[in-house]
Amino acid sequence: MSLRIFLQDNPRILLLASENHGLTFRYNPLGYDGASEGRHFASSVPECVVEFATLKSLDLSGYRMIKPSGVHGTLGLVNIDTDIYLCIISAAVKVATVRPDENVQRILSVDFYCLNKGDYDHQFGDEISLYPTSYASGGDHSYAHGLESYEPISSHPCVELKKLLSGGTFYYSVDFDLTNRLQDRLSEDSAFDIDSLDEDFLWNAYMIDPLIQFRSRLSQHEKVTLDHSRMLTSAIRGFVLTVTITAASSPLKGLKSNYPSSLTVLSRLSCRRAGTRFNSRGIDDDGYVANFVESETVLWHPSGLCFSYVQVRGSVPIFWEQATGLLPNQQKIQITRSPEATQSAFDKHFEQLEFTYGTVHILNLMSAMKPAEIELTTRYQHHIHRSPLNQIIGSGGASENRLIQSQFDFHTETKGPGGYEAASMVRGLIQDRADSFAYLLYYANDQIGTFGNVSTKPSQRESNVILQQEGVFRTNCLDCLDRTNLIQTIISQMAIESFLSHRGERAAADFWMRHSSLWADNGDALSKIYAGTGALKSSFTRHGKMSLAGAIADARKSATRMYINNFADKGRQNTIDTLLGRLVDQHPVHLYDPINDYVVSELRGRLHEYSTSEVISIWAGTFNLNGKGRGVKEDLSAWLRPPVASQRRDPEIIAVGFQEIIELSPQQIMSTDPFRRQIWEEAVSQTINKANNPMRDEYVLLRSGQLVGAALMVFVKSSSLKKIKNVEGSVKKTGLSGMAGNKGAVAIRMDYANTRICLVTAHLAAGFANYEERNRDYRTISHGLRFQRNRCIDDHDAIVWLGDLNYRIGLSDDKVRRLIKMNDLESLYSNDQLNLQMIAGHAFHFYSEARITFLPTYKYNNGTDEYDTSEKARIPAWCDRIIKKGSNLKQIDYATAPLRFSDHRPVYATFECTIHNIDDRHKEDLSQELYEKRKQDIAGSTAIPGKPNEDLVNPIAARGLPPVSSDRSKWWLDKGLPARSQAQPPQKNVTLNPARPSNPFTLTTEPDWILVARSQEARNLGEKASKPPAPPSRYGTRSSPTSSGRPGPYQSAPDVAPRYGMSALKTQTHSLSPSKASEILHKPAPPIPRKPPLLSALSVRPDSPQSRPNRESKSPTTDEHTNGIRRSAGKSGIAILPSPPLSRQSDPGVTVPETVSVHDVAKKIPNARPLSERHQPPSKLVNPVMPSRRGEEEDSRRDLLSEDNVGAKAIPSLQPLRPS
Repeated sequence: MSLRIFLQDNPRILLLASENHGLTFRYNPLGYDGASEGRHFASSVPECVVEFATLKSLDLSGYRMIKPSGVHGTLGLVNIDTDIYLCIISAAVKVATVRPDENVQRILSVDFYCLNKGDYDHQFGDEISLYPTSYASGGDHSYAHGLESYEPISSHPCVELKKLLSGGTFYYSVDFDLTNRLQDRLSEDSAFDIDSLDEDFLWNAYMIDPLIQFRSRLSQHEKVTLDHSRMLTSAIRGFVLTVTITAASSPLKGLKSNYPSSLTVLSRLSCRRAGTRFNSRGIDDDGYVANFVESETVLWHPSGLCFSYVQVRGSVPIFWEQATGLLPNQQKIQITRSPEATQSAFDKHFEQLEFTYGTVHILNLMSAMKPAEIELTTRYQHHIHRSPLNQIIGSGGASENRLIQSQFDFHTETKGPGGYEAASMVRGLIQDRADSFAYLLYYANDQIGTFGNVSTKPSQRESNVILQQEGVFRTNCLDCLDRTNLIQTIISQMAIESFLSHRGERAAADFWMRHSSLWADNGDALSKIYAGTGALKSSFTRHGKMSLAGAIADARKSATRMYINNFADKGRQNTIDTLLGRLVDQHPVHLYDPINDYVVSELRGRLHEYSTSEVISIWAGTFNLNGKGRGVKEDLSAWLRPPVASQRRDPEIIAVGFQEIIELSPQQIMSTDPFRRQIWEEAVSQTINKANNPMRDEYVLLRSGQLVGAALMVFVKSSSLKKIKNVEGSVKKTGLSGMAGNKGAVAIRMDYANTRICLVTAHLAAGFANYEERNRDYRTISHGLRFQRNRCIDDHDAIVWLGDLNYRIGLSDDKVRRLIKMNDLESLYSNDQLNLQMIAGHAFHFYSEARITFLPTYKYNNGTDEYDTSEKARIPAWCDRIIKKGSNLKQIDYATAPLRFSDHRPVYATFECTIHNIDDRHKEDLSQELYEKRKQDIAGSTAIPGKPNEDLVNPIAARGLPPVSSDRSKWWLDKGLPARSQAQPPQKNVTLNPARPSNPFTLTTEPDWILVARSQEARNLGEKASKPPAPPSRYGTRSSPTSSGRPGPYQSAPDVAPRYGMSALKTQTHSLSPSKASEILHKPAPPIPRKPPLLSALSVRPDSPQSRPNRESKSPTTDEHTNGIRRSAGKSGIAILPSPPLSRQSDPGVTVPETVSVHDVAKKIPNARPLSERHQPPSKLVNPVMPSRRGEEEDSRRDLLSEDNVGAKAIPSLQPLRPS
């Protein structure tokens, strides 16, 4: 099924469409860091909005078709430089049919479409070119004046990824799971099920993962529809090819059929430790090895009988590296970890193999004559003997060994007159084990399906398994390419011969020729991936004999490999790491999902639930040996095991740095001799493992590195090995402008649990006045020293530099020595070059150093405590330093040791480092729980029918702006606080108390709510109100006045304990129920200004209470009037006032104090009756005052503003404006 691609320009949307459905991709410039629903500003990671819908529901009027056909699906999304690209398979060809209706496509070409910019739209469909054009025309280019020169667009950012994916080494299938062997997928039901995909072989796992997450959130019906559309694809890398076996050439003569059989070879290259030849060697801490390939031979017959056999290859599973070189077979091999530090990863590797395949038989083809291969073989056998799988296991009276090894020296065996034909001698070595491993054999009821040019409708597949494979051969040589492929061809042939012999049949020569040709093509393909050229010895594999042309071809391939490995593999490795998402500064594409954003925010706040922290101790020491080798025999305990208080607990990590471990002669500064380093490693190991307590953990060498005279050794406790992974080393030369290693740095990094630690030893430029050169050396090392996946020193949580940094004291020799005798270290340190350069920001930015309490460490006369007395008379200085960077590091000790065999003194420091350990399984479980709970909460929330739920919809704003606000969410409200209150009042006829202080933290006795007694007329009007009012703003804690400007009558509980307003708000609701619109308080009103005395005097009515100063009303108390304005607090604690008239106007004489009582409000209302009279019979009232009408108040206002009013003329603000 061919797909199509559509593009909408404004807004820019890509549509991947099938016949009936479409998958849209839209760029969101606002990236989120996983905060809560309260949206934050854009981060550096952009978002992508993905939607799956029917084409009928999409408006395609604004789209244009940019690829009408030839689209075979998407490999996923990738983020490059904050731009998001959609990877589309634009060309593919069918290369294999493993079983009926199980087709495999080889990817010939891919295209990358940018979601957020159209700069590269003119390159749609362009073929890969090694030579970019200097001119490209765009569709929107203007030729109005004919004088403008078109600026060419730079090459596509994904051009290297396109070259890699279009190289013919990637395969996919939309019919079945290509990542699993046949034995593991006999009963599979889905071609694209995340639970069944083997991520060890899924090369587009990083790119497709966002879309797989998107798929997992769809309904079951939508999942099935998306799978049937074949838009999402899973790709492997390796080799897949099917050859057709005619009925006449079929080895299964007993099964009569006129339909052809098929023979398929599938090789799946693991992506776990993927890389090129010299950039990926050995094993990692998770047990994954370089160049690990699972190869499967499948023979299918139209009768339904199917045979399958699997074998694997992989690099020697120990920690080793090999440097490139221009001379063949001269590349040095370095084993980077001690046996004790390697065994754990070794065991992990073979435990995984045993769990997946059963018993493992190791077939080692390395030479017994080459020193480098002998060293690897010796270490290999050492770990095999100590593996738990190499123990005899009794089962039902029988014993079994789950890990077996066989040594077959390929070069020695094939040097004789028989040549490569002597490789068949391996048969006798493994025949018994091959018979016991057996093979997969099953019979399927769908006897005829779609195969080749024959097409019939297959029935539902039902497999009857007759035999299963019970073990696997693991073959290796140095590169796992040429020798390995030849031996694996023989093993595959042995398995097919065993299958045929059990049926009493034999294969013809034509069949074996096709089999050999398939395996030769397989060897060439795998060799091109790893080494850059086809496999050597492929001529013999293909034809069964070695010809002169084949020998010449092998020589040409060797020369080509040398060039590619030295000059091209570094770039290829970087592209592979980009595809797999392993670069340090690389971020996956984040799909817009408000629920997931909420979950991530919650996980951040609940970090303590799935993570723990511990404090470990790190000991670091540095020593410039001045090339003296005799010190290796001295007692180093004073330095390596100092008697300090902090050493009551043994450190988990010990880092030992040496400088001038050898004499820096002109002959030695261009090369590295590891012999002296190995001697010091043994001396340090013996010293730190001296202990009176036999229960004490032993220290093992984790890794060491050397750059001519500089060496770094890292030892760790054996009990800490299980927490350490991703250990890497790197060096950087700075001598002679980076050409010589007499100066430079050695660094080792590791992941201790989830904390990244980097240790660096350096030897910087010498010379009293060369501090600027030392600063340059620091910058060169800090920026130029790189680990794998482009990590640098600053990409770590804890960093410790130790070494001979060579910074001097900027004083004369006499003054320095005089200050040393006076023990005036403060004056010396204030003139120390490193201190001054760090203060000025010229070197070691954001690093810190503990207070120095010891004398300068350079330069002494050898064997004495006397500073240099030679003719050069070196000025004493603190050349040997230890500095640190990281908020989780705390320095405890900083001192020197009295070792006198060098002209330097050794320095050491101890640190406490806080380590974080995250339980990934618990975190995932908690994430799923939060996601499902949040999904249910949103599904159960009330929403207006026909309108989208604003909790799930976030309009996309322009770059650099916050998200668009709505009635329910505001970007300035943190932590998801609602923009409109959703609280309800505690009872009917209740409103907020206007007398509460505006400051919610002010101590007050005022209640939050007051009860308004509504008249029958008000109740009737309230019942007729058609529109409910808006709740009050969440910012207001004081009620606004009523529509007339006065605060309405209210009540309060008489006995209220003092409290802070904000705490009360958290426990009491503050929204109003729907009522009369004039009684709803929308927002806090500004304070009512006090009227000027003049106006107050003019506005008092003659018959008002204010005009009668001698007539005062005594306010009743609760005790005096049981039926008055207050009732007993023992019953309800509520006082009630009758409702005011419905039509009232604001009286400018009323002011509201910060704390107001019922009596105060009653006294301030001009036209109100005294409280003592309000509850008396009408006959007892004296001159009752009726409320004024609107017309009378308007007449009074006009009189006040009249020009004839003398009082109004005295107030400038009331003067009418006259035209000038």
